[in-house]
Amino acid sequence: MCSHPTTMFRRLSSRASQGIVAFFSPVNAKEDFNHPSAPALPGSRNKLMKSDGYQEDSQHYTLYVNPIILFGSFLCFVAIAFYAGFVVRIFMLSNSATQLNGSFPQHLSVAEDLSVKQIPPPTVIPGKEVPPTTYTFKHFPVEGSRTSHDLHLDRSSDDLDDEQERVDVYASASTEDVSEDSEDSSDDSSDDSSDDDEETNNDLVEGLHLPAGQHLLVDIKNVDPIFLNSEERLAEAMIQLVDESKLTLLSYHCHGLVPVGVSCAGVLLESHVAFHTWPTEGVISMDLFTCGSGKLIPTLPTIQQLFGVKAANEDADDPMMMWSHKLRGFRKGFVPEYNSRLNPLDADLGFEILGTHNFDIKKPLVSDVETDFQTVDVYEVMKPKQRRLSDYYKSLEDDGSYESLHPEFFAPDHILLLDGIIQSTRYGDAPYHESIVHPAMITHPNPKRVAVIGGGEGATVREILKHSTLEKVVMIEIDGGVVNLSTKYLPEWQDCSSIVHHDGCAEWCFDDERADLRVEDALAYFNDNFGSSSSISKSSAEHDVQDQFDVLIMDCLDPNDDHPFAKVLYTDDGYVTSLYDALTEDGILVVQVGEASEIDDPADENGSFENRSTMIKMLDAIGFKSIHIYEESHCQFGAPWTTLIAFKDVETRKRWYRSPAAVELDLSRRILPTKDGKTSLRYFDGATMKSYQMPSRAFEDNYCRQQDKPEECAEKVRFGNGKEVNVSSAYSPVFERHFS
Repeated sequence: MCSHPTTMFRRLSSRASQGIVAFFSPVNAKEDFNHPSAPALPGSRNKLMKSDGYQEDSQHYTLYVNPIILFGSFLCFVAIAFYAGFVVRIFMLSNSATQLNGSFPQHLSVAEDLSVKQIPPPTVIPGKEVPPTTYTFKHFPVEGSRTSHDLHLDRSSDDLDDEQERVDVYASASTEDVSEDSEDSSDDSSDDSSDDDEETNNDLVEGLHLPAGQHLLVDIKNVDPIFLNSEERLAEAMIQLVDESKLTLLSYHCHGLVPVGVSCAGVLLESHVAFHTWPTEGVISMDLFTCGSGKLIPTLPTIQQLFGVKAANEDADDPMMMWSHKLRGFRKGFVPEYNSRLNPLDADLGFEILGTHNFDIKKPLVSDVETDFQTVDVYEVMKPKQRRLSDYYKSLEDDGSYESLHPEFFAPDHILLLDGIIQSTRYGDAPYHESIVHPAMITHPNPKRVAVIGGGEGATVREILKHSTLEKVVMIEIDGGVVNLSTKYLPEWQDCSSIVHHDGCAEWCFDDERADLRVEDALAYFNDNFGSSSSISKSSAEHDVQDQFDVLIMDCLDPNDDHPFAKVLYTDDGYVTSLYDALTEDGILVVQVGEASEIDDPADENGSFENRSTMIKMLDAIGFKSIHIYEESHCQFGAPWTTLIAFKDVETRKRWYRSPAAVELDLSRRILPTKDGKTSLRYFDGATMKSYQMPSRAFEDNYCRQQDKPEECAEKVRFGNGKEVNVSSAYSPVFERHFS
């Protein structure tokens, strides 16, 4: 039964007082219900209102909501959303773990609690003294960590005779609950027990406290996921690596992550070691930093063996490692008499090879081998911007593909370094060695006797042996170790098997009957045979022509090398004079003189190439009629490389400016053919010779920046105004570029 509107209004007002909802009407309810905008009540209510004199559409309502009810509803929705997100997260983590378990053996669970396993503590290498240290730690509760371990130095292997003198070490292996938040500090040692070995400890501490170190970064992929998720096995590998590297692990800390993965950090007496794993991806990333004197490169095979664990399944790929090595900190000013150019790791070896991380292949064929005179390194590398690893692998197959038919285009590069300086590369071999040999050989009218100073890898001699006019080439190399190592690891540098020589030819260049290898000091050789102190007169006219050379090539240290021997090679007056006297009257001297000048470089005499400037002035003073410099930019040295050529007579110099066609004709007559009938020259030809005939603008500007500016450098004279040019020097890039 419907209520009267007044009665209904009272009931709704009563409900509003309870905080639910209310319809509010003004004091004059009748007028309000008659309002045109008021909604009509349905059914019998309309009839009742009509019977009481109210109009059907004269009702008006106002809605009220209690703020407490509104806020409570908001909290309910937030709680429901949070719970739903929590459930979804648990489901996703469980699903991820289930998927990973599919690649693991049935008996091993991803969420296995490794805290029950025996995690080995670090130990001291027997006989190694460790100074006192303190240990401070703090743990933070993190939900992403499923286990946590702290292991400290165990000196039970210390071989001290007196047990009372042992260092008191906190060596307990503790497993901390991931929700524990604690902080502690304790002494790892009490009394210094190394008083009897003070000298040894002082040496050790001095090395450790230098503000310099080595940093080795390693990434390995295709690693066994079971291994990458095992704190125990990873900890054992880390301890073994530290022991075999002769380092000291003070403590280490490992965390098993949710759902999978392990992060470990080890505190070394020398610095630190750390790694993180991604089991599902089969990847581990590691860094090892030490501030001691030990070298880290030799640890790479150990790292590969210990951490590059191949997965158990038959179709698993072999683990692949990328790495880089960097020198860190400061040495100059802290290490007495430190010279960066005498440290191979602080030269090309460190910057161009070891310090580059993204090589697809980087493998030492010869690493840090000490000969009687220098350090030798040979590296096999593949740069991703130059060649693709997939193409190299395809070239190894016998499938008839382009790659397999031309494997020489896709092989990794081989790089020879002496004292950390790049000397030669596989893909820069032809441009460098052909450019230093053939321009002079083809310019000389009939080169029969040739001498080479340096050139231990053998490629310079290889190029000289290609000339049919040659009767004898003498190579004077002080370091026989470089020759032997190159024969073993860089055989293509000494390979003459494809060249059709004569009855005395041989597959190995040094076995050719025309080749004479002499392992001795070149300075002594030329000073003794052609110097002013020799039994032969200093005047070249009085030399026995049979002993002199038509072409002499100096392929050894760079003029800017900070090495005492380099300074002598380029600036010793007696030695340089002996080179002049060792040449025939139409002889040619060739010298590699290092990196080319840049357009904004200072004059050589005021910059890094002071030795080059000194040698040019000495050659001019000794009597060479013409001195010329040319560049080759494809030697793979990171910059264009420069060669100096000096002529004893003007007539020979005229042949330098022959046309490309004339040079090509001469090459076809001179160069010995190969077994397949093709030319043995891979780079040099008539057009290349044309590019060598004119020095660059950079050398012209460099020449004119001398303190005593030559006359031909005057602006009007430089570009020609009909004025006669007086050139007083045998070396003048300005004259060559504008008046030659």
